[in-house]
Amino acid sequence: MILRHPLHRYRGFLLDIDGVLVRGGTPLPNAPDALAHLRTIGPVVLLTNNSTKSRQIAAARLSERGVPVCASEVIPSSFIAARYLQREHRSVRFWYLGEGGIPEEMALAGHVLAEPLQAEWIVVGMDRALTYAKLASALGALLAGARLLATNRDATYPTETGLVPGGGAVVGALEGMGFPPEVVVGKPSRIAYHVALEALGIAPEEALMIGDRLETDIAGGHGVGMDTALVLSGISTIAGIEQTGIRPTWVALDFPALVRGEVLTL
Repeated sequence: MILRHPLHRYRGFLLDIDGVLVRGGTPLPNAPDALAHLRTIGPVVLLTNNSTKSRQIAAARLSERGVPVCASEVIPSSFIAARYLQREHRSVRFWYLGEGGIPEEMALAGHVLAEPLQAEWIVVGMDRALTYAKLASALGALLAGARLLATNRDATYPTETGLVPGGGAVVGALEGMGFPPEVVVGKPSRIAYHVALEALGIAPEEALMIGDRLETDIAGGHGVGMDTALVLSGISTIAGIEQTGIRPTWVALDFPALVRGEVLTL
């Protein structure tokens, strides 16, 4: 059964990207128009656990693919990691397992890229060029006393052709060697939501988190006191709600349906 609800009760919106707006970089049907309409209701930030791109590059890639956004609207876990370390430690020496978003955002925040054995922190994210040699370098750094920060624990990442290993797979490799992360900054961490809500300038109870993963988007939103909306165009399913016990405020078939006010009863 489909019900209708007003999004006008919220002053701002947090959106996941992959599985909500795009899949593997390809916009989902009618998602750009839905995003444009949502902006007429309140400001939007795109909160993503994807650490492979910086804010600037992520915004440019989305815009090129037909989802116009500006860099200030995008909050990837690479940016959250850099902001967290800046606030807690000012400037650190770091090495990373991941892709271009991590070193770019870390440098913009004043952190200094170092050789593994000179690094104070190892920052870890999705790495599609991961090698045994990289893992060995990370192990050497951790044995030498470096601290470990994970941008996220997402086990998988959705693409046009199906799921591929996510950042959590890289984190898991280090955990398998006896080094769990000291801190995880991506969803469902409160760190991620506080950064996003600060960008919007609103309180948690005034915002709606829209995502496709129960364990990250929805659980994290609940953890800071937000209403949440699960869209079924990505990872999680209705069956998953019963299996996990994580119950979103709203459920919709996809993001455009949610913006139209078409939500499902469970």
